[in-house]
Amino acid sequence: MAAGPPGSLLLLLLSLLCLRGRGQGFGQTRFVCTSVPLDGDVCAASAPGSGSAEELKSTVLQLRETVLQQKETIMNQKETIRELTAKLGRCESQSVLEAPGGEAKGGGAGRKGGFAKNTMGDLSRAPAAETLSQLGQTLQSLKTRLENLEQFSRMNSSSQTTNLKDILQNKIDDLEKQVLSRVNSLEEAKFNPNNESEERGKIESTLTSLHQRISDLEKGQKDNRPPDRFQLTFPLRTNYMYAKVKKSLPEMYAFSVCMWIKSNASPGMGTPFSYAVPGQANELVLIEWGNNPMEILINDKVAKLPFGINDGKWHHICVTWTTRDGVWEAYQDGTQTGNGENLAPYHPIKPQGVLVLGQEQDTLGGGFDATQAFVGELAHFNVWDRKLSPGEVYSLATCSTKALSGNVIAWAEANIDIYGGATKWTFEACRQLN
Repeated sequence: MAAGPPGSLLLLLLSLLCLRGRGQGFGQTRFVCTSVPLDGDVCAASAPGSGSAEELKSTVLQLRETVLQQKETIMNQKETIRELTAKLGRCESQSVLEAPGGEAKGGGAGRKGGFAKNTMGDLSRAPAAETLSQLGQTLQSLKTRLENLEQFSRMNSSSQTTNLKDILQNKIDDLEKQVLSRVNSLEEAKFNPNNESEERGKIESTLTSLHQRISDLEKGQKDNRPPDRFQLTFPLRTNYMYAKVKKSLPEMYAFSVCMWIKSNASPGMGTPFSYAVPGQANELVLIEWGNNPMEILINDKVAKLPFGINDGKWHHICVTWTTRDGVWEAYQDGTQTGNGENLAPYHPIKPQGVLVLGQEQDTLGGGFDATQAFVGELAHFNVWDRKLSPGEVYSLATCSTKALSGNVIAWAEANIDIYGGATKWTFEACRQLN
């Protein structure tokens, strides 16, 4: 039905009120429809002589006033609803911005395909709290390196020792103050994303300078130390810090992999080494990821290793394997802690691959994931193409005889290239046993 003029509803109501007849009872009430000129008085025409015309007009005016008040109330309520809706939207937006972000993790069965890829592992993109914790670990690592430098100094004459110690201590103290100053600045500005990014960049630059200057101080040792007396340190969990072995592995039907290792990273120390070949990124991998125990992967087949080494102390570990029946053994600090079989049986380790220390490869020589990166220190990584005997493993772990070197990969400084901030420095394998 088409809408009438604005006053049509009131006129209709007025007509009904005025034209209602007054009977003897409710049942005798009747209504009479009467035509009224447009400029005529509805009440006067419908009820001539009636004294209630003024009363009816007053009622109509009251009804009209009530309608206008209700209309105004409705408009006010609509405005209030709009304001509340806007406030609610702002609150929801603020909640989303302030909610702590969860780290995506895959739940698939594979070691690679099931993990959510993290390409945000560099320091400039890490959360502030995690960055500060990592910086603290880095400073502790640098202090340890100073102690090693001082111990090396004591091997020289007393006058040279005093002089070198004072120089190194002054340099380390000065650089440490610079780093702590940057950390404090970052903490004060952590609620400002622009300032935070800028401060993190300055901290990265300071840390790089610090590593470089200490490495320069250590160069004097490299000319005098044996080629195997060094270690690698990976102070931060990133997707760009690693070391690469210059040689590849040959085809092997058995192997023994041994190393000294130190870490207290959590959750999981990451990937001490990974070997990838064309078409198989998981040809040979040692990894401790998340809350899982350490595992050895051969051709993507997995065995869990009963190691307990994530305590911030140096440990010697060995894993041996033969392709026949896939028999494996695990040794920690010279003692066998576990063994098993059916680990990739009758699958020889393929040649012509890439051997990386400190990162897990998703592609040949790359595809690193910061969440799987190794954090800690590693030394004397040796590989043999045979199964070592328990006596040989014990001798390596206790330094009871002259150390054996791997006949496939021998631990030597010339065989290792480092990238992304990983460093080499002097290491005595059996010093901690004395």
